[in-house]
Amino acid sequence: MRDADVRRAIKFKLDALHRDDPSTRIVEEMGIWGSTVRVDMAVINGELAGYELKSNADTVLRLPYQVEIYSKVFDRMTLVVGDKLADKALPLIPAWWGCTVATMQNDQIRLTLKRKGRKNPSVDPSVVVQMLWREEAISALEAYGLADGWRTKRSADIANRLLTGLSPKQLADEVRKALKARMKLGQLATGKLNMSIDAVCDPSGRAAC
Repeated sequence: MRDADVRRAIKFKLDALHRDDPSTRIVEEMGIWGSTVRVDMAVINGELAGYELKSNADTVLRLPYQVEIYSKVFDRMTLVVGDKLADKALPLIPAWWGCTVATMQNDQIRLTLKRKGRKNPSVDPSVVVQMLWREEAISALEAYGLADGWRTKRSADIANRLLTGLSPKQLADEVRKALKARMKLGQLATGKLNMSIDAVCDPSGRAAC
């Protein structure tokens, strides 16, 4: 069982689940935290859901760090893990994370729900706001009549204005709207004019996921 096998299986499942919903966008390798950290799969609709993939060829060494980062941003998270790695991986994820186990049967990947996920009880708005590019952040302020006098401010000031002027739900709505509206998401790096509003590139100093 290879990483590509698991990715292909979960992508097929997500495509089938959301193909009739034009409000849903599915992204592979979506960057967060100034694009220094990437989640394997993300589903953007009324919530922001992430999927971390671990095949039997992987290890769980990075999983605690990934849990720490992803749990600050995503409304829901699911670990999709190979059957030989499941017993090691499951104790490392929070109780609200879902878990799906991948097994190889007749040269095909079968996905079995191990644990149903719940909504994240502790999303961090100060990290969520970093997913916005500067112009997106200003547009969010404009949508709530809060942009006057702030368009030329430093990115950090704009971020703080969003954090104090919008509720966590309003901020999350604006972030998802911006993500769905971007022409390109995922594996392509942001351009010079499309930097995160206040990117703190992996503040822990550890290697990107």
